[in-house]
Amino acid sequence: MTNGLRGSRLLIACYTVELLALAIWVGGLIVIIAAVIPAVFNSLNMETGGRFLTRVFDGYNRLVMIAAIVLIALGLAQWMLKQRPLGRVLDVSASELIVLGAMVIVAALIVFVLEPASVSLQEQAFAAKVEAERKAAYDAFFRSHAVVRALYVLNLGLGAAMIPLKVRRMLHAGGAV
Repeated sequence: MTNGLRGSRLLIACYTVELLALAIWVGGLIVIIAAVIPAVFNSLNMETGGRFLTRVFDGYNRLVMIAAIVLIALGLAQWMLKQRPLGRVLDVSASELIVLGAMVIVAALIVFVLEPASVSLQEQAFAAKVEAERKAAYDAFFRSHAVVRALYVLNLGLGAAMIPLKVRRMLHAGGAV
């Protein structure tokens, strides 16, 4: 097998894995927002639906962390290959690095800081027995959750912005641009 064919297969594998990671990141959130959340709240009461969606987002967040690790690993591998002949077509742009960095920072902030705090507030609201406590707990939860939702939407936008950056690089590597 020639180096060119091996390099071409490596390039296709890298592109495929990158696009799959982005599809999980972006597509997963679109499915949750457009299909899962409306179905849950049209079918279940607030407490059951809230707990169900907490589990859905826990699963999504795990997949996003895996996707982030894959994208970072591929970016590092491509950076390391930069000095080799194949590395020129694998070169990651500064724009990709900036957008990926922002995506990872926002995701980490959601997963490790804000989401756990929001879930804790949600559980306090569900556990409150006195109406005044319940109202105060729900108010705190919804304020916290508004920030989390906004960051999810921001990350969706960043992920969507990453796709054309990746496609442009892939087309450039293939000589189309």
